[in-house]
Amino acid sequence: MSSDSNSTPPIALDPVLDPTLGPVELTRQLCNIPSVSGDEREIADAVEAALRSHAPHLTVTRDGDTLVARTELGRERRVAIAGHLDTVPINDNLPVRDEVDDASGEPMIWGRGTVDMKAGVAVQLALAVELVEPSVDLTWIWYDHEEVASDLSGLGRAMRNHPGLFEADFAILGEPSNGTIEGGCNGTLRARVSVHGKRAHSARSWMGVNAIHRVGALLERLSAFEPERIVVDGLEYREGLNAVRINGGVAGNVIPDECSFEVNYRFAPSRSGAEAADYVREFFADADRVEIVDLAPGARPGLDAPLAQRFVAAVGEAPNAKFGWTDVSRFSALGIPAVNFGPGDPLLAHADDERVPVAQIESTAAALREWLMHDISR
Repeated sequence: MSSDSNSTPPIALDPVLDPTLGPVELTRQLCNIPSVSGDEREIADAVEAALRSHAPHLTVTRDGDTLVARTELGRERRVAIAGHLDTVPINDNLPVRDEVDDASGEPMIWGRGTVDMKAGVAVQLALAVELVEPSVDLTWIWYDHEEVASDLSGLGRAMRNHPGLFEADFAILGEPSNGTIEGGCNGTLRARVSVHGKRAHSARSWMGVNAIHRVGALLERLSAFEPERIVVDGLEYREGLNAVRINGGVAGNVIPDECSFEVNYRFAPSRSGAEAADYVREFFADADRVEIVDLAPGARPGLDAPLAQRFVAAVGEAPNAKFGWTDVSRFSALGIPAVNFGPGDPLLAHADDERVPVAQIESTAAALREWLMHDISR
């Protein structure tokens, strides 16, 4: 169900979030609202309340626990800026705390979601409220179910339900990138590889065919796999093919007749999803079955777009490739050039000691503010 600001009264919730306090304090507030994937309702309610209380210049639409807030200023260009509200499970790392990094002496905010990606969400929410007269029209997006299977994505659902809300000339995803631009993203594929055997009593094993033993040759080949480094539009992407789960066995005295394992293939955006699936099927051609269970294509860097080039110049650092999959892929599929740009070290995403430098939150917000307030519409 969706609603817009003209037909739905403000929700009955005392605002938990105060965007006027700035992105650093807002990071603490957002992180202290638990929002593991599938449990985003409370944080979505809080973001909606903050928008309706503090941003009358935005038209707000809600689809489930996804929120889209747009300016309607009649600007020549439109930029979409998005971030997901969910996190991976909490592991004794909430509420957040302030600490000082032992090596650098930098002030940090420690806790689940600080890196992936509530610091980025905080930057977006603070600027959404602050920037009443940006030089381009803006579409701000906060969505649910990013950290789970791609078919559950709130962003994908909202794009299907409200395609007109997502028209844009350029998109920025606030995924952690250490405050630098990371172009495009790798694609990701999961496949279940199965082999069959024949059951027998383990005392007469010669009467059967051991499926677990048959898997050994496939796993040896996988272990010897050397990932490629592929340059796409000037950025180098690293691929990976790894076993992530294995299943097999019937009982302690039975030769198993089936064994399967799951692999995760991270592929450069030079390959399409279909090409990646064909590659995995060929790699395991002597298995009895290869079933693709999840597939999300990558995205090319998109740095040749004029708005992207101006953004790179504004940030002032050379872009890098994004190795992990992100929702820039969904914007790319719509023909919208998209990059990743947010505070936090992506190597700390999902870690129990997740933490983000305060200075990086501030510098990311400053760079976005400066760029969006200058005339970038030409």
